[in-house]
Amino acid sequence: MRPGRSPARFRVVAAAVAAVLAAVLSGCTQQSGRIVPAPAGAAPVEGGTVTMALPPAATPNWIFPIGPPGFSATYNSSLQQLFFMPVYDAVQQGSDLVPTGPGTLGEKPVYSDGDKTVTVPLRRDITWSDGTPVTARDIEFWFDLVKADKADWASYTVGTMPDDVKKFEVVNDHTVRLHLDRSYNPDWFTANQLTLMRALPQQAWDAKSDGGKIGDWDRTTAGAKAVFARLTAHARNLGSYGSDPLWQTVDGPWKIAAWQDTGQVTIVPNPKYTGTQHPHLDKVVFKPFTTADSEYNVMRSGGVDYGYIPPSVLAQKARFESRGYRISSWTGWAVSYIVYNFHSTHAGPEMNQLYIRQAMQHLVDQNGMSDVVWQGSAKPTLGPVPAFPKTQYLSPRMAENPYPYDVDAARALLTSHGWSDRDGTAVCTRPGTGSTECGAGIKKNAPLNLTLLSQSGSTETTNMMQVLKSSLSRAGIDLTVRQQPLNSVLGNSVACKATDPGCDWDMSFFGTAGSWYFPLNPSGEELFSTGASANFGNYSSPEADKLIHAVLYSSDQDAMHAYGEYLSEQLPVMWMPNPAYQVSVIRGDLRGVRQNPTATFSPQSWYYVKKGADQ
Repeated sequence: MRPGRSPARFRVVAAAVAAVLAAVLSGCTQQSGRIVPAPAGAAPVEGGTVTMALPPAATPNWIFPIGPPGFSATYNSSLQQLFFMPVYDAVQQGSDLVPTGPGTLGEKPVYSDGDKTVTVPLRRDITWSDGTPVTARDIEFWFDLVKADKADWASYTVGTMPDDVKKFEVVNDHTVRLHLDRSYNPDWFTANQLTLMRALPQQAWDAKSDGGKIGDWDRTTAGAKAVFARLTAHARNLGSYGSDPLWQTVDGPWKIAAWQDTGQVTIVPNPKYTGTQHPHLDKVVFKPFTTADSEYNVMRSGGVDYGYIPPSVLAQKARFESRGYRISSWTGWAVSYIVYNFHSTHAGPEMNQLYIRQAMQHLVDQNGMSDVVWQGSAKPTLGPVPAFPKTQYLSPRMAENPYPYDVDAARALLTSHGWSDRDGTAVCTRPGTGSTECGAGIKKNAPLNLTLLSQSGSTETTNMMQVLKSSLSRAGIDLTVRQQPLNSVLGNSVACKATDPGCDWDMSFFGTAGSWYFPLNPSGEELFSTGASANFGNYSSPEADKLIHAVLYSSDQDAMHAYGEYLSEQLPVMWMPNPAYQVSVIRGDLRGVRQNPTATFSPQSWYYVKKGADQ
């Protein structure tokens, strides 16, 4: 998810099924859920309400733009950037992703001093909703908070932001300069470090206590910690988001009208917005659904203006098109995987054996799952770099599957390492650390049974887990699948030590719509480097760390290829089919919808046209 990146694009159980909403919109009508056509060439209109369906069981639950571990789902960061303009972001221009655009605060960064210094110029036309200009001081405020509280920031990875900034300099009101601890690959640093930066309203938030004096408290470590603690406490009060004055000071095109505990979020235009992307609509409602099926039922009755259909009903595409909707596949720059918990108190020793991970990967029929479960809307994940679309980051070797579906190969790997079939279950009969033995920590007669936490709310995910369970059983691996809402899966599968309570989970899946969405550069420092915040399974490899560092420091494309090829074969996770983010169903009279591969959205560009405009 890209988290903010989200670890991923996630789908989860969140709220009760909603009643059908009446869409009383300027210039459009519905009859029995059908959009009524009108003469072609109708003109655009201002105003109206759009109801957008959130992913199955997705419950937005964090507004503060510095998210802690467990609150980094992409739907959180996608909403945050509507209120707080990102300094840099992945902006789609044609088929390319670039770091700047009309919705970003930063202008093109300038690298100097052998790529050890980067100067960030800021737009001068942006103000906060209280009338205060957005300045470099607001970027400094963000930096001071993450520097003092990096251990509580989901995007933190040891050695990267803010560790890689030796000195943060405010050059003037609209320029900051980062003096780095060494030379970095500019492509990587802009894509994966500068995109983390945010401007936060220092003049409104820099207080150590509620009702306390606003000051420069963030400029000391103790003060920054106190300010951060206060903001975090407010952010944990989900039901107050719509009324809390803290979250009403924004610089983006939207502000919060309501944010319910169920995850339903209503936004309205920020009347004080000074940027160039002014909303056309009066209101946007982001509506959660318990399951994809419940959303589908409301979609069929016309209660959602911008939603999705499960891949299982793609055959009914024509039915929606005949009723005035457009169908569009929203593909993403992502990979999907199941996390191995290398510290599991239950099966950590098994997870640490490469041959077991290889055997299990041979039992993942990605092509079959895509065809049968996802109706062809998923593509194989072959390693840590997306295999689709093919880019300069993908080498020919990375485009080949090193572990194709092969039950015999899986069985051979297990039997050659001391496992025997006992009533259909693989049991360790040759314990020890030799090349033909089970491996360190695996006891004699230990059965190969594993537990998987998997997100609920998706028929496709449920079916895929059952296919995986059946496939693993063919080699004697017993898999127990426990489905939970996405937020529960994320909260229950955080990185842990074997001595920690709750570290008995073996595997975890949160990839119904892609487990991890990348920024522009698909590097792996947040996912697979030792100690990284999104390295939920505690994977650790000195060789992988070395290769990841090479991607960060070298602009040589071979560095990315070497990293990708190594981890494709080392299997820090179980690679799974990567589905389209969603198969979107969009009202024919709703225009301006751009489906960014990084799974963010820009409702400020949406608008209605008069009924019957060209479909």
